[in-house]
Amino acid sequence: MAKTNILLESGTNELEIVEFYLDEGRETGNYCGYYGINVAKVLEIIQMPALTEMPEAAHPAVMGAFSLRNEIIPLIDLAKWLKKDRMQSEEPKVIVTEFNQTKSAFLVSGVTRIHRIGWNKIEAPTGYVSSLTANSITGVIKFPTRIVFILDMEKICAELNPDALPVQEPADDIKQEIIQKKIKVLVADDSTMARKMISGILEKAGFSVHAVENGEIAWQYLQKISHEAQKSSRPLENFLDVVVSDIEMPAMDGHTLTKLIKEDTFLKTVPVVLCSSIITETLHHKGIAVGADDQVSKAELNDLVTKVYALVNTKTQN
Repeated sequence: MAKTNILLESGTNELEIVEFYLDEGRETGNYCGYYGINVAKVLEIIQMPALTEMPEAAHPAVMGAFSLRNEIIPLIDLAKWLKKDRMQSEEPKVIVTEFNQTKSAFLVSGVTRIHRIGWNKIEAPTGYVSSLTANSITGVIKFPTRIVFILDMEKICAELNPDALPVQEPADDIKQEIIQKKIKVLVADDSTMARKMISGILEKAGFSVHAVENGEIAWQYLQKISHEAQKSSRPLENFLDVVVSDIEMPAMDGHTLTKLIKEDTFLKTVPVVLCSSIITETLHHKGIAVGADDQVSKAELNDLVTKVYALVNTKTQN
């Protein structure tokens, strides 16, 4: 699948999504659900491959595995995982993905097109909509003829492989220093699962955490504390020490949030750590371009506490 120029740009608050569908009886007039996934996570789209059974698969949605350029990749029936009945079709498509340093594939009914769209056009789902899709929706795009749901692919893969992200607690001496210094962290992540996981890791390490659902809410919070700090002539560190942000978020993505922080005369000294499943060697430069102080893949959450603590320590010493 050809990558486009958006992968070379930073801070545009845009993304490209691959739109696909699950056919639950389109020919008989039943519902056809449309979904989307970030192009940055898609390696390629292929025809249904020959499968090898995986008898010890942890979830019934795992159909088996196949070999692609000498790599063994599990195939997941996305409809089954979402607890939906997919109509059998002659030419289903397989979307091969890579995120959190893991390659997986998802069986879908078909692929329609690629959309380039602003994150501000993507709405956060209501609780009711989330409940109808196994709480695996992070965004909603309203087109004139249909609604496209952005799937929380990290949640799907994490539940299919719950042991994939073991996280160790920090050393006692580091934890005591964090508690003593009362380090305050703003966490922004649209995935409920990821937000709770990251907040939990930081809180166990002794950080004081304020968590929000996307970059726009994070920016509003930052503007609020910036105003309070300047009005009361108090240092910004009394309110916040560091920001930990996802990249893919409705309303405002993490790259745009980072860019706004680093361009603000009062907030620019706040360290920003980007924590995302799409941080790879290929896309690492995008975080650097907007001024991120560090970047952590969600596959390497063991490094998060150390990196956050190191940034705050370095700032304190300067």
